Amino acid sequence: MSALPSVRGAEFLCLYVLAPLIMAVALPPGVLFPALFAVSALGMILLHFTAGFRWRDLVGGMAEIRLSVILVTAALTSAASLLILAQSRPDALFSLPRFRPGLMVMITLLYPVLSVLPQELVYRPLYFRRYGHFLPSGSRGLMLNAALFSLAHLMYWSALVAAMTFLGGLIFAWAYETRRSFPLAMVLHSVAGIVLFAVGMGAYFYSGNVTRPF
Repeated sequence: MSALPSVRGAEFLCLYVLAPLIMAVALPPGVLFPALFAVSALGMILLHFTAGFRWRDLVGGMAEIRLSVILVTAALTSAASLLILAQSRPDALFSLPRFRPGLMVMITLLYPVLSVLPQELVYRPLYFRRYGHFLPSGSRGLMLNAALFSLAHLMYWSALVAAMTFLGGLIFAWAYETRRSFPLAMVLHSVAGIVLFAVGMGAYFYSGNVTRPF
């Protein structure tokens, strides 16, 4: 029994610290997303075998999906994105809807399934259900979760991306852990991401633009 915490601790460090660092520092940009999907697949396997976890539990909390919360999240994301791009990349404003509407439609349809779902499974139920017993709880726990979610985006080597994903991580962790709603976390993450791409922040969240500082 005494070995269990140390094994879980090693898993935690590998998934949430070492893997993001290796992807950011050592892997070429072209293999970042395959590596990310491989880590996500491993996380989902671990989640499946986590004691007490049931996949059907993820559909609980549907009543927590409130239109007001969605609209506030979309409005704040839009305002922040517009302000940032107006100052730094005005050429990128609404570039996808204007010049590549087909790609914008594909992102809207596929982003929640191919990107948001694996991220949320690894950073919310896996994180809190498998490792939460030895991690901080309450507001400190949410902040740690958001910080590690931000670390997962280190591969973009952008302080702006780090700040935005930290704030987003706080909101998504609050939705899952405080409101006890995986569906709400999924919806808020999906809405925020789609708004980011629609406004033009994809210029910062594109692995092809990654420039490492070394």
